[in-house]
Amino acid sequence: MSIIVTGATGQLGRHVVAQLLEKVPADQVTAVVRDGAKAEDLAARGVRIAVADYNTPETFDGLFAAGDRVLLISGNQVTEDRVQQHKVVIDRAAAAGVALLAYTSAPDSLTAALADDHKATEKVLVGAGVPYVLLRNGWYHENYTEQLAPVLEHGAVLQAAGEGRVSSASRADYAAAAVAVLTGEGHENQAYELGGDVAWGFAEYAAELSRQTGKEIVYRPVSVEEYAAVLTGAGLPAPLVEILAGVETAIEAGQLEVTSGDLSRLTGRPTTPLADAVAAALKG
Repeated sequence: MSIIVTGATGQLGRHVVAQLLEKVPADQVTAVVRDGAKAEDLAARGVRIAVADYNTPETFDGLFAAGDRVLLISGNQVTEDRVQQHKVVIDRAAAAGVALLAYTSAPDSLTAALADDHKATEKVLVGAGVPYVLLRNGWYHENYTEQLAPVLEHGAVLQAAGEGRVSSASRADYAAAAVAVLTGEGHENQAYELGGDVAWGFAEYAAELSRQTGKEIVYRPVSVEEYAAVLTGAGLPAPLVEILAGVETAIEAGQLEVTSGDLSRLTGRPTTPLADAVAAALKG
């Protein structure tokens, strides 16, 4: 039996693998990657490496076996055929008779275009006849704390989310939930709505940045159109601009405020406070 993680060298995948290695022997973990060179550090720790690409389905042939537990980390959000890519994994995992297939999805309440591929993938997974878990990950602290340079330069948090609030958590928190499911029992055919324990608004975020930097940083709300224009001016591709602008509307509507408590229950600890994520980012 292996615990198999797709996208294992990605930002979330690395957290998952690192935390798995704290719980199970390395030779029970298989990291699925597109570029084996990026996984050399994992191989050095004894992790099994499988090189496979969603766009080359045959590379997944024979990868799964009966009894395996699999984490399907969703692919790039601007990929046009993302659902079909996910189906490559789901079909082969189901045919092999894996014991569990967990998928990193999006909150059920989210109606933005960002959620479309997730909802479609969930439908494929639920109908595949394999024991599944839907890890409906909310927003990540790092979506903001890794983009601090322009905020600090201009002294402003510019968003189009109005007074909306976000229940964000760290990548490490979401990884811990995935690890709990992959190594635990009784999660079959469950859907978990995952988010941080404490929701926050962008005025609070600006205030926290001010407190930690000693600089005056304000929240400057703008229209969705203005926000999209700023992103376009920064060189982001149009499909990504559309997705991110849609997220702003969703936040204002309260769709990224998660109140289930599922994340801290799965991990057995409180989620990482936003202030801690800010502090870590400022330290570089």
